Amino acid sequence: MTGPFASTGRQIDAGTRVYMAQHGDSVDGRKIEIILKDDGGVAANSKKIAQELIVNDKVNVIAGFGLTPITLAVAPIATQSKTPMVVMAAQTQSVTDASPYIVRSSGTIPQVTAGVAQWATKNGFNKVVTLVPDYAPGYESETALKKYFGGSGGTIIEEIRVPMRNPDFAPFLQKVRDLKPDGLFVMLPSGPGAALLKQYGQRGLEDAGIRLIGHGAITDDDNLNEAGDASMGVVTSDYYSTAHPSELNKKFVADYKKIDPTARPNFFGVAGYDGMHLIYAALKKTDGKGNGDQLLEAMKGLSFESPRGPVTLDPDTRDFIQNIYLRKVEKVDGVLYNVEFDVVENVNAFGETK
Repeated sequence: MTGPFASTGRQIDAGTRVYMAQHGDSVDGRKIEIILKDDGGVAANSKKIAQELIVNDKVNVIAGFGLTPITLAVAPIATQSKTPMVVMAAQTQSVTDASPYIVRSSGTIPQVTAGVAQWATKNGFNKVVTLVPDYAPGYESETALKKYFGGSGGTIIEEIRVPMRNPDFAPFLQKVRDLKPDGLFVMLPSGPGAALLKQYGQRGLEDAGIRLIGHGAITDDDNLNEAGDASMGVVTSDYYSTAHPSELNKKFVADYKKIDPTARPNFFGVAGYDGMHLIYAALKKTDGKGNGDQLLEAMKGLSFESPRGPVTLDPDTRDFIQNIYLRKVEKVDGVLYNVEFDVVENVNAFGETK
């Protein structure tokens, strides 16, 4: 809830509260209570907090987890205590391997990257430079791009890695301009995308014919309008957009505004919402009596309609099989949105269609 990735915590918190506002605070006689703790984005804090919640507060489920290192730090505690752990953000594909008690309501890096990688091969991208953060999700994004773009005949001419915290993109973008690729593929954690987009415009990469594509976090709905017109036309793929044109999503966005009038929901907001759906649905399946193992088993295989579209929790990977949308930044009534223009249906955690 504080620190450089505070927007993730704020989104998850609001998403969970929207779900409770719509569905009440009890399931089959079990009252639902959320205990909100701030780890500041620091793994050591998360581990200590998780221990206290499980031992002292006797919680039945732990949830949240904005970053991969945080998830990995807490996973052994979930395993030892047999406590279901609902990961609502961290997208490194392998984190569900860290504990059999982890289920994830967001998405994975390969799952999200595959969509735009495949689109690029069909839309005039031959030579691409990658720019990713220097940590596990960045590496996974590089690997997925090699599989789905490089494996289809595209060439990755340079791989650039930037510091995860407070990066200055200017020197890296200048290097990209000097390399003169057809496109620049970017993956970043939620938050710094607006700064990247501004500097992309200031450095004249678009004017030089270098098109920007990427993982959906670079055009994060939560701060997209901070980037200004430099983001116009940028193509990304992701499992959710605020502009997703379903009635369920329109209600979700409207109710989110009631909870947090200062923001609009992004992919982590909807993951918080759907994470609560998993918990509520598992309780219903166990008639409100489920313990850790029973709740976990009840979550596996659940299918339902989310504000993002149809989802199924894969019982093998404990990740959603879900649609990945191709989106282009456009102005709607003077406001920037990720407008969906195509979809890859039923994509699993590895980026493969089922």
